[in-house]
Formats: sequence, C-alpha cells, structure tokens
Amino acid sequence: MWIRRINIGFAVLVVLAPMAHVLELPNKFALDAELWLAVQQHLYRGWGPFLGGPTEIGALLASIWLVYLRRRSSTVLAPTVLASAGYAGMLVAFFLLNQPVNVAVASWTPTSMPSDWASYRARWEAGHAIAAMLSVVSLTALATAYVKERQAAPR
Repeated sequence: MWIRRINIGFAVLVVLAPMAHVLELPNKFALDAELWLAVQQHLYRGWGPFLGGPTEIGALLASIWLVYLRRRSSTVLAPTVLASAGYAGMLVAFFLLNQPVNVAVASWTPTSMPSDWASYRARWEAGHAIAAMLSVVSLTALATAYVKERQAAPR
C-alpha cells in the first residue's frame, strides 16, 4: 500500500530536526547569551516552515489516514493510533513550548535580552527533546505496524 511507504518516509524525516536539536543540546547549553541569541535568530531561521511543520503535519495526516484504513485490524491499529498521537503531541509541544520562545526571541537584541533568557532556552530545548522522543516513538510504532501487516499478508 503506497500510503504506508509515504507515512514511513514522513516518519523518518520528522525524526531528523528534533534529534539534531537533542544531539547539539550539550553544546547549546554552553553558549553565552549573545551567541545563543545569534544562533536562534540566524541559524534556525526558516527551518520550521521548510522542514519541520510540513513533515510533522504530513506524518500526522498520513497516520490518521492509516488509522482509518486499519480500523478493523486489531494487530496494527493500536501502533498506528500511537503514532498519530505522537505526531499530534509533537505539534502541541511546539505550540506550547517552542513557538512562544520563537516569538519572544525574534524581537530581542544582545542588549535587550531579559535576565531570565536561560529559562527561554531551557523551554525551547525541552520542546525539541519532547518532540524527539515522540518522533522516535511514532516511527517505531509505524515500523511495528508495517512489520505486523507484512507478516499477516497472504503470500
């Protein structure tokens, strides 16, 4: 089924950005305020609308479509529902944790950063760490459903 392959493709793409953030997390926590602000305002500009948002929404929609198609299959429905919930959770984490920080940071300058800038950094990194965990859970669930479906298919 072609939608399965598209869904797995989206699932792989969705893991990339949040995992990259998690892998760079120790180094990002070592940055001083001014350098951290420069990274936030320049290095990450445009990635969300280009890669993050479209792939996360694509993965969610494809997973929901597969939930509908698999609604009568008890062996693959549960992991597909889990994947859908994971993708929905990623979007919730973004809008609750990352987006408010993105909006705040966009107007900062090195001289106007608030004294609690580190709490903004922690919130932004936490949002991406949650997204990374949910993306791995979702990819694993979809891969499990795919394997189970292939094993159950008549040869």
